[in-house]
Amino acid sequence: MITGKQRSYLKSMANNIDSIFQIGKGGISDNLIKQVDDALNAREIVKISILKNNELDPTEVALLLAEKLNAEFVQSIGKKFTLYRESEKNKKIELPK
Repeated sequence: MITGKQRSYLKSMANNIDSIFQIGKGGISDNLIKQVDDALNAREIVKISILKNNELDPTEVALLLAEKLNAEFVQSIGKKFTLYRESEKNKKIELPK
């Protein structure tokens, strides 16, 4: 569980990254979950966007993915959301205490 200060730090980092995944009509597939898992292992923080043709709520999707991937939900703005998971092998982000 991350603290409010850590979440704020991650939000500021998320401002500078682009979405690397898009969720369309197909919704959340096993393949998408695998790809996001791999990206979290490599980057620790990922931004995902939901296409306009998809009626899913970004916060609900983010919380579902976070639960499946054992990740932390950072934020949701519009149709984009950000997830974080500390990597044991590729630790790149040093969170404030």
